[in-house]
Amino acid sequence: QVQLVESGGGLVQSGASLRLSCTASGLAFGNYVIGWFRQAPGTERDFVASISRSGKNVYYSEDVKGRFTISRDNGDNMVYLQMNSLKPEDTAVYYCAVTMLGRDYWGRGTQVTVAS
Repeated sequence: QVQLVESGGGLVQSGASLRLSCTASGLAFGNYVIGWFRQAPGTERDFVASISRSGKNVYYSEDVKGRFTISRDNGDNMVYLQMNSLKPEDTAVYYCAVTMLGRDYWGRGTQVTVAS
């Protein structure tokens, strides 16, 4: 059974940093692209970043490019999202996700709140 669990969210001031973690189980972790998404109240879930199987290729939304860094540790089945220079508009629930055999798997999310 595929399971993703996010952690590391919290309440911070504008300009602060947070590091989110996503731990995965039930899959051959190193074989899959992993993504981070976020959803603010009343909005759709949006893409934030993704990382290739080896970690060599990373992609970011324009909103976070230059501030966020995605990384992975295939030995520990972990994906990280380092978030710097946080802004109030980064406030959202953050999810990690993987697509396996045509099905999307999501964690339950971790809340990030950035106060102005």
